[in-house]
Amino acid sequence: MLILMLSALIAAPAPVAAPPAVRRARAAAPLRRRKARRPIYPRLEEVDTVVVEEDAPDPAPLDWGELVALLPVVRPPEIPAEIRAMLDAAMQDGDERGVDTIVKYARVGDPISADLVLRRATEWRDARARARDQKVRSAGMFQLWRGRVEAGGFVSSGNSNVTGLSGTADLTREGLRWRHRVLAQADLQRTDGITSRERYVLGYQPNYKINDRGYIYGNAQFEADRFLGYDQRYSASAGAGYGVLRRAGLTLDLEVGPAFRQTDFTDGTMQSSLAARGSVDLDWTLVSGLVFTQDASAYLERFNSTVRSVSGIEAKLIGPLSAKLSYTLQYESQPPEGRLSTDSITRASLVYSF
Repeated sequence: MLILMLSALIAAPAPVAAPPAVRRARAAAPLRRRKARRPIYPRLEEVDTVVVEEDAPDPAPLDWGELVALLPVVRPPEIPAEIRAMLDAAMQDGDERGVDTIVKYARVGDPISADLVLRRATEWRDARARARDQKVRSAGMFQLWRGRVEAGGFVSSGNSNVTGLSGTADLTREGLRWRHRVLAQADLQRTDGITSRERYVLGYQPNYKINDRGYIYGNAQFEADRFLGYDQRYSASAGAGYGVLRRAGLTLDLEVGPAFRQTDFTDGTMQSSLAARGSVDLDWTLVSGLVFTQDASAYLERFNSTVRSVSGIEAKLIGPLSAKLSYTLQYESQPPEGRLSTDSITRASLVYSF
């Protein structure tokens, strides 16, 4: 068998050599086949399906008028009619305390409009301040005086005939930087035709305002009270004052400074001395229409010190009229021989404010 296979191979014709170009093509053929086994492009089943759609038409332009019409109407906050009416009424009356009260409770009643109420009140105050400043600048020295006049009296008859009269004028003028105060007071009493009390006071006090609370003051005062042992007394003082309390219905002013006093006594002697002066001025509204007042001053010196206190309750009657009940106490540390060191008087009077 083996012999037959060898014989067949020998008998087969020898292969013919291919031309060089064919040989190069055959040599390159296996490379092309190998590249074909690793395709450059993925197979069809591995490619995602791409859907090509026609271009959509351009959208129509927006109609802003229709869009705005569809939006809900948002209105800015407004002051409720009830609060506005109360606020306008308080402003028309010039009631600053009433305006403050409305602003305070507007935050509780309608928080949304609270800022508008506050802004309106602030604008009103600013406008009043500008108008007041302009009025003060253009006013004369005898204009813009405000104050109060107090008058009281009594008459009794029977076992003794007693007649008493008292009067006080307290005037103040507020300027941009200066405050001027003038005080005049008179007390007269006669018992059975004989004068049993006689006192006169006249004072002037200019103040220079440093700020809303602090000020520098000067004070000049004349007194005559022979029943306290002196025919006349002159006092001059300068110093500093400060508004300790500035609240609705409660004010407190304190003053302190050096002073000089000269006293002419009824026994013909005269006394001059340096002193220290201090004063307290308190106004306290207890309830609407009822005010407690306390005015006190003291001169402390080596020879004779003086303390004077006036406490009062004032009740509003009608319009500018009020009724006042006061108690005055005056103490002299070294009165002349035969005189008491303490004198007091209780007074009922009517007060007219303007």
